[in-house]
Amino acid sequence: MRTIIEKIDRAQLNSEESTNIIKKAGEILKKGGLVAFPTETVYGLGADGLNENAAKKIYAAKGRPSDNPLIIHITDMAALGRIAKKIPEAAVRIAGKYWPGPLTMIFEKTDAVPYGTTGGLDTVAVRMPEDDIAAAVIRAGGGYIAAPSANTSGRPSPTKARHVKEDLEGRIDMIVDGGPTEIGVESTILDMTADPPMILRPGAVTREMLEELAGPVCVDKAVIAPESKERPKAPGMKYRHYAPRAELCIIEGEMEAVADAVNRMAEEKFACGYKIGIIGTDETLGKYKKGIVKSIGTREDEAVIANRLYGILREFDEENVDYIFSEAFPTGGIGSAVMNRLLKAAGHHVIYI
Repeated sequence: MRTIIEKIDRAQLNSEESTNIIKKAGEILKKGGLVAFPTETVYGLGADGLNENAAKKIYAAKGRPSDNPLIIHITDMAALGRIAKKIPEAAVRIAGKYWPGPLTMIFEKTDAVPYGTTGGLDTVAVRMPEDDIAAAVIRAGGGYIAAPSANTSGRPSPTKARHVKEDLEGRIDMIVDGGPTEIGVESTILDMTADPPMILRPGAVTREMLEELAGPVCVDKAVIAPESKERPKAPGMKYRHYAPRAELCIIEGEMEAVADAVNRMAEEKFACGYKIGIIGTDETLGKYKKGIVKSIGTREDEAVIANRLYGILREFDEENVDYIFSEAFPTGGIGSAVMNRLLKAAGHHVIYI
């Protein structure tokens, strides 16, 4: 399969050239094809979410387990009624503030949604992205676009079109290149079929933000616990995700002790001939003595850390490192999403100092 790659200038989204690219993407989606496109979180791999055969193509292209549900992307609240049986009042309040945005909500599905999209579940995950290119592609494709991250299953999610190309060129019909994504980690997933509502995956919309509108919100233990053997109810819950090719280990503790431990372990691996990568911060960059050291940003700005996470993991893949040692990060705000992704990328391999 030849993958078409088209670049869109966000500043010229209404130009004839951009309009034609969006139209082409929509035609591919309506015919059951696969189109990758940017959202404000990460790049998504889109297919018609109400077409079971199209949804199956997503699983095949990504190598994704068939019980790992997909998120259907819409562009207006009117579309929700076709795919969700019950829409609680709390969900309407939350959507009023955070849709469009980096939030996915789970509802009981209607018969319009095939089980091939939901991973065999009677629930459907729904999101309304804020990104203008994403919204245009979704509308052009029929309004109900299933779109997990546009990467090979288990790899770090793509925050640039070239990441999609690296993983999926030749497996999908088209990549719409809209430049780097803004947030850099996937949407928060909130299960509205649970009482109280439950966060199944943390993201930029935090528990505190949701509780202002919905009252008590709980967090599924799988967010920070090792992978469960239970059937996943949302993307990213069961299988190892976001992982670089190298073995990744997180070191948690006081900064001086962490730096000493990382230097010791890096020296041991280096002496054995291995190539080492280290994820530090602006505050700690000068403390590390061996290996390829990269700053993920300053600890004063968790949003920057989230934005750079997947890109740094992919950079280490490009540099063929064998082992990566990473500092741990605070879990307040979007930091919870950062640590959730790091833990899964590391297979929960954490050393506490």
